Amino acid sequence: MFGSSLSGQVPFITWEKRLEPSRVMAIIVPVAAVILALGVGAIFLAATGYNPLKVYQNMLEGVIGSKYGLSETVVKAIPLMLAGLGVSVAFRMLLWNIGAEGQFYMGAFGASWVALTFPHLPAYIMLPAMFVAGIAMGGLWAVLPALPKARWGVNEVITTLMLNYVAILWVDYLVYGPWKDPKGFNFPLTAPFSEAATLPTIAGTRVHLGLIFALLAAVMLTIILWRTRWGYEIRVIGESPRAARYAGIKIERNIILVMLLSGALAGLAGMSEVAGITHRLQHGISPGYGYTAIIIAWLAKLHPATIILVSFLFSGLIVGGYSVQTSGVPAATVSMLQGAILFFVLGGEILTRYRLHIGRREVK
Repeated sequence: MFGSSLSGQVPFITWEKRLEPSRVMAIIVPVAAVILALGVGAIFLAATGYNPLKVYQNMLEGVIGSKYGLSETVVKAIPLMLAGLGVSVAFRMLLWNIGAEGQFYMGAFGASWVALTFPHLPAYIMLPAMFVAGIAMGGLWAVLPALPKARWGVNEVITTLMLNYVAILWVDYLVYGPWKDPKGFNFPLTAPFSEAATLPTIAGTRVHLGLIFALLAAVMLTIILWRTRWGYEIRVIGESPRAARYAGIKIERNIILVMLLSGALAGLAGMSEVAGITHRLQHGISPGYGYTAIIIAWLAKLHPATIILVSFLFSGLIVGGYSVQTSGVPAATVSMLQGAILFFVLGGEILTRYRLHIGRREVK
C-alpha cells in the first residue's frame, strides 16, 4: 500500500541543448526581444504618467522625421560601429576587452596630439598622420593588458576596465591643464584644430568620412575572419582553446595581435570623433560609446554586418532620446530601454541554444 502511494507520473521541465541552433529562432528571438523591451518600456512610461505611444512617436519622428534627425543618427552610429567591431573581434576569441572606452579616448588623444603639434601640415599629410596616430594609440592601449594576459593569464576584464579610467583621467588632465585653450572661457577643451585636421563631410550634413572608415572596417573584418588563415585561427581559439593549442596554433601571439586590432578600431573611433565632430579634444568626449559597443557586439552576435545594423538601432535610440527630452521625459528612460533590450535579447538566447521540454515521468 505504501509503495503504490509513491508510484505514478510526475511532471518535469528540463532544458535540452539543441544539436544545431535553430535559424528560425535566431531571427525570431531578437525581434521578439526588442518588442518585449519596448512593451516593458511602455509599461514604465505609463506608470510614470507619460503616454507611451506619444513618446515612441516622438522618438521615431526625431530619428526619421527630418534630414537632420537621419544625419544625426548616422553621426552617432559611426563611433558605435567602429568600437563595436573592435570589441567583437576580441570577443570572438574569448578575450573580454571591456576597455574600448579607454582605447577610444587614447585614439582621440593620439589624433589630437598630431593636430595640435603640427597645425600647419596640409590636409593630405595631416589626416593620414592623425589616422595612424589614432589607431596606434588605441592599439597600444589594448596591448598593455594583452601582454600580462598572454604571459601570465592575468584576467583582462579587470585590467581593460581599469585602463578606461586611466585614459579618461589622462585626457581630463590635458584639457584641464597643459592643453587647455586660453581662449576657451575656462572650459575644459583644447584649441580648435586647423581646417586641415577636419574630416570631410557628406552632402552638407555632419556625417563625415568616419562612416567610410566603419564600413571598410566591417568588410575588412569579414574577410579576415572568414577568408584568411588568421581568421580561422581566431575562430578555432574562440571555440576550443585546447583544440587550438593541440593543433599548434600560437594562442599567446594571437592574444596580442587580436587585442592590437581591437584597440586600433576603437582608437579609430576616437580619431574620427575629434576630427569629424568636435574638431578639438574636450572633457567627456564620449558619452559611453565604448560600453555601448559591448552591448551592440553581443546583440549582433559578433558579426560585422549585423554590428553595422545594430549600431544604427542604438544610435536611433540615442537621437530619439534627445528628441523626447523636450517633452519632459528623462534621459535615463533611453538608458533603461537599452538595458531592457539587452536583458531580453540575452535572456532569449537560451531559446536559440536550448529546447524547453515539458513531460511526465514515472516514479516508484
